[in-house]
Amino acid sequence: MSTMQRVDPESQTQAEGADGEQAIEFKPLTREEALQWRARQPSLSLWRLVGLQLVVGLSAGALAWLLTQSASVAWSVLYGAAAVVLPSALMAYGLTSSALSRLLAGYAQAAFAGFLLWEGVKVLLVVAMLWSAPWVVPQLNWLGLLAGLVLVLKVYWFGFWIQTRRANLNG
Repeated sequence: MSTMQRVDPESQTQAEGADGEQAIEFKPLTREEALQWRARQPSLSLWRLVGLQLVVGLSAGALAWLLTQSASVAWSVLYGAAAVVLPSALMAYGLTSSALSRLLAGYAQAAFAGFLLWEGVKVLLVVAMLWSAPWVVPQLNWLGLLAGLVLVLKVYWFGFWIQTRRANLNG
């Protein structure tokens, strides 16, 4: 059974290694310290991230229609956004709500394998959606599709930025 290790600088002590270099010794966290550390770490819901992607995608589609007055551009932007949102939603379901995720929850290596499985399913679905785009969207505008895809993909970075900002504000 592995134990959590301290990573805060004040708990590190220096010890001289066999080769004369300074090695850092880590002390395991107690149960209470581990619970306190977890309480200080902000959690990011996968479903909140998917919801934010959906809102950004729908807004981008509406904005594309307002700026171009072209339904084909708006549908292309929406399809590009959907090529990110739908696979992300499927992966979020697979990681949080599926019977497989509940079965593998207690085993780190099996949970990681489940993550890789759902990531593979997500990538295959994205590729299939992009490959089928010319047949699904009439008068497909590739630039609009790419704009919707990239814009919604950037939501991951926005979510990461918000989380790091919250962590810095919480101390």
